[in-house]
Amino acid sequence: MTYEDGIKVIVADASHEKYVDLILDTIREAAKKRGTGIAERTHEYVATKMKEGKAVLALDPSKQTELGDAFVGFSYIETWGNKSYVTTSGLIVHPDYQGRNIAKRIKDHTFTLARVRWPHAKIFSLTSGDAVMKMNTALGYVPVSFNQLTDDDAFWRGCRGCINHPILEMKNRKFCICTGMLYDPAQHKGEPTPVEIFQEIMREMAKRESPLPTSHKESPLPTSPKGEE
Repeated sequence: MTYEDGIKVIVADASHEKYVDLILDTIREAAKKRGTGIAERTHEYVATKMKEGKAVLALDPSKQTELGDAFVGFSYIETWGNKSYVTTSGLIVHPDYQGRNIAKRIKDHTFTLARVRWPHAKIFSLTSGDAVMKMNTALGYVPVSFNQLTDDDAFWRGCRGCINHPILEMKNRKFCICTGMLYDPAQHKGEPTPVEIFQEIMREMAKRESPLPTSHKESPLPTSPKGEE
């Protein structure tokens, strides 16, 4: 989807792997600046998310770099607990593009991507950032204790790269520096993101032959903006 200021937000694919190292460097620098911990991600991990259609990338076609369109921002999603939970993770906006509502656009796209692909899954987030908490709240997330999140060990192993991991272990995974936030689709009617984003992602997923709900009944796609009748 291309916005009025020319910024393009898309579901990434294998052709975008060239941006991975820049994405990881931007995430690390942002963590250092905030003085907070971060779960380290490898080049291969992020590239796989792109190939699987589980990553969202923001680009600026009006500015060309050695990689092509200038990198603006990124985030990805992952499923846990036999696809009963989904996380939206790694949200980052390049410093050159901060203060332009880019993070919300990316968040809306990752959230919608999760809703389209796994409409019955609970979506959760672990964050220490006020801005992310505010965006999550606007989408319908609520703060929860960690025992309401996935018990999938594979997810929690991802926290080992964070400098705060010893705290998590000391507290038996009950809480940490991050705040746990959860969106339960069973508690909501309609969708909090614009219908245009749903339509765009449905088109992109159809082109890639990615798994989609098998019937209209299963699909969360609203018939009017925000699911209003």
